[in-house]
Amino acid sequence: MKKVYILFTTLAFIGLISCNTEDLEPSLEQNKSVEGSITSVEDLYGIIKGAYNEMTASGYYGRDFIINNEVRTDNCFSNGNSGRFTTEASFAYTPNTGFMFDDAYQAIAAANIIIGTDVASLEGDTDYGLHIQGQAYAVRALAHFDVLKQYGQQHVGGTLGIPYVKEFKGDNLFPARNTISENKADIYADLETAFSLMDDNYFDSSKEFMSKYTAKALESRVATYFGDWPRVVDAAEEVINSNLYSIMSAANYVGSWASKGNNNSIFELAFNTSDNLNISSLGNIYRTTGGGSYGDIQVIDGVDAIFEPGDVRGGILGYEGVMLRNIGKFPSNQGYDNVVIIRYEEVILNYAEALFETGGDALTQLNLITSNRGATPYLTATKENILNERRKELMFEGHRFDDLVRTGQDIEKTSLQQNFASTIPYGDHRLAWPIPQAEIDANSNMEQNPGYGN
Repeated sequence: MKKVYILFTTLAFIGLISCNTEDLEPSLEQNKSVEGSITSVEDLYGIIKGAYNEMTASGYYGRDFIINNEVRTDNCFSNGNSGRFTTEASFAYTPNTGFMFDDAYQAIAAANIIIGTDVASLEGDTDYGLHIQGQAYAVRALAHFDVLKQYGQQHVGGTLGIPYVKEFKGDNLFPARNTISENKADIYADLETAFSLMDDNYFDSSKEFMSKYTAKALESRVATYFGDWPRVVDAAEEVINSNLYSIMSAANYVGSWASKGNNNSIFELAFNTSDNLNISSLGNIYRTTGGGSYGDIQVIDGVDAIFEPGDVRGGILGYEGVMLRNIGKFPSNQGYDNVVIIRYEEVILNYAEALFETGGDALTQLNLITSNRGATPYLTATKENILNERRKELMFEGHRFDDLVRTGQDIEKTSLQQNFASTIPYGDHRLAWPIPQAEIDANSNMEQNPGYGN
């Protein structure tokens, strides 16, 4: 692979330097070879922090991965203020367009270092070491799932997924693409292993490290995407019955986006001064913040109308002049907002949809959300109602594109503000991103997606 695994020089020895979350980047003098370098559970702790830090890159959860799943939908468009995201929003990307491919595989590489370590041989608390190893399995599953959603052929009529990398091989790795079904099986297997290895006793109240039920929450997301409804039910019920999380109240909803480690957060990525995203952060792409930010991502006119008066979620929207904006989610203009990767409300919505598909009581679960948002309760649970509620609840968090394609919908041209010229039909080759050209050039086993040459 395109030197993805060289990242060990920037990750693996985080455990050998400061364990301060403000200092996650080692110097060149601290680079070493892998062999014989990991001697303690503390080293694993540093590496898992490094894996999380890779996921905070602006190309991944720091900005682009989330924005690309909003700007290609009926929620947002790029106004081109700084020239950012116009290509993605127009579905005009090429193999030379930058995406999150490398960032995700760097996180995977760090996870594989931990997974390949014999925890019993290390100094320190073995149980905690196994808990960290469980986190690594969950990171590996999540990162592969994220790459699969963008580059897999599941919505363009093909069978190819993405390379599922299970071991650290440094720079000597030239994997071929697995099938989608193989990817799905591997993701589920990793999440099951993660759940078995992680320990309730190491629950992290900051939510900045994965805990045991993070694995089940993520499993409910993956299974929802693939329509494996009985699995969604089982995974969601594990999370619900843990009694560790709750839905954010209506009174606290808007303000909660400026807080960290909330009661509804299951896992969030930590952002702080050392990440230095600043103007490249989510907050600064969603708004101009008094003229000091890019502000390319604007909300499509009329989207605010989907929220009835009294629905507190309408409070995340506001105007900068005549421009409708996301002003409530990721509110910091310094890039210090933690990014919540999965929260309890999503699990409840996954559960509601799965109950609808399996003949259960979806309505009760669906109205758990409305009753905590000042919204009118639903009288019936329909697929349309569930998807509409998902749109309202998860808006601007990077879920809309996935919800459209996983349900086989076209990406409709509903507004002149949208950057693409006409409706993108389901099955169009542009619903799968092109494999980066640098990866194609570096790996003769890599196969390009249809419609992008090679």
